[in-house]
Amino acid sequence: MTVKERILVVDDEPSIRKYLQTLLEVDGYEVNTVNSGSEALALLDSGDRPHFIILDVLMPEMDGVETLRRMMQIDRGLNVVMLSCSNEVTTVVEAIRIGANDYLTKPFEKSELDAAMLKCRQKRELRRENDALRDYCDRLTEDLSFLAASPQMVKIRQQILQIAPVDVPVFVAGESGVGKEVVARMIHMRSPRVNQPFIKVNCAALPSELLESELFGYEQGAFTGALRAKPGKFEMANKGTIFLDEIAEMSPQLQAKMLHVLQDHQFNRLGGRQLVQCDVRVLAATNVDVREAIQSGRFREDLYYRLNVFSITVPPLRERTREIPLLFRHFLEKYSEKFQKQAMEPSNNLIEAAMNYPWPGNLRELENFVKRYIILQDDEGSFRELLEMAATRQRTSPRDASAPQKEQGLKALVRGLKDEAEMEAIADALEKTNWSRKEAARMLGISYKALLYKMRQFKLDAGRAPRSSPVAPMARNS
Repeated sequence: MTVKERILVVDDEPSIRKYLQTLLEVDGYEVNTVNSGSEALALLDSGDRPHFIILDVLMPEMDGVETLRRMMQIDRGLNVVMLSCSNEVTTVVEAIRIGANDYLTKPFEKSELDAAMLKCRQKRELRRENDALRDYCDRLTEDLSFLAASPQMVKIRQQILQIAPVDVPVFVAGESGVGKEVVARMIHMRSPRVNQPFIKVNCAALPSELLESELFGYEQGAFTGALRAKPGKFEMANKGTIFLDEIAEMSPQLQAKMLHVLQDHQFNRLGGRQLVQCDVRVLAATNVDVREAIQSGRFREDLYYRLNVFSITVPPLRERTREIPLLFRHFLEKYSEKFQKQAMEPSNNLIEAAMNYPWPGNLRELENFVKRYIILQDDEGSFRELLEMAATRQRTSPRDASAPQKEQGLKALVRGLKDEAEMEAIADALEKTNWSRKEAARMLGISYKALLYKMRQFKLDAGRAPRSSPVAPMARNS
């Protein structure tokens, strides 16, 4: 290290202070030690800001949890690792909630301490990056909630700026809720048609017969109930832009008619004989696998190529997590004003939990979560809600539903089943022995060290939490 990172060790036991100082100085850190929480707070009050703090929980006069609470009042950006000979789950949860980065149980191995320091360093860099992004926010591009903070979205915005002035169809792909409509609206807003209508049609919302009349209109008497003529969306969008969302859900017969409209720029209303001319830019979107839809015959290949002069694929939110803090605050400002509520600054824990959650519903799910956060005004409750959502998703999709589905080989399948069986056996043994790890190891016929390793591997070492509890994974990953 060119500049030594400074660590403050807070522990009332001289032997622990000496051991940690020797251990860390060998690794090149500059170490300062104090024997009480009040001494540590005095250093912080004087303006001293170490890169890391190692804080013991069990201390006389002022315990570690209270010391941590006061430290966070001084500076919430401090990187704190808690130490304790107790692994009581309520203490772990409270420390993480207040702002600790990690929690180690004495005795601990050096590799565990190294991992905790690395996690602190990564979170510190993440905070710096988020601060830089917020400072840069005025120069970030924001058009109708289009926040281009990640490399993927910056590239998409550059594509939009190139495509928008050219009057050709654009095909937008991506999962539900990623912001395909935002992309379409931005194309329209940056196009020469900006002062003309932007009409959106959800092709999945109506049956085929109704969708055809919705798109192309009908004449009086075209069907029972058609008491007067009605123009369709294409006529309403004339000179402007029409956005056909979920176009792959359109029936094959209607797709054929759509192809002719794109080719000839004219159509008949239902029940009409006169051709209607239309000058409309068509933008289309879908959340399905287009190639699979074409192969299965659900989507016409010729229509796809007619629409796909340019294509934009919007990545899911889990692939652009660096945008989550900005999007969170964007929705916070937007809906605080709408709901006439004071915008409450979210805690670092809540933002980090939001960045770790895969958001299967993408922007729409995040937006709804922020709405609840504003209405309830409960940071801790929202934090726990995210933990429960993550735990529920982990239980229902143990192989990480956020990752692309890959074909599992036989070896991987066997390994997964073996791990699951091991986890169940260890959890059962721990429950039967009232979480006595020595007794559980004896019951399982393995060494104490092997049991500790397996508990860490399966995230069963964060206190006497049930297997389905969201607390255990969070305690190790926070």
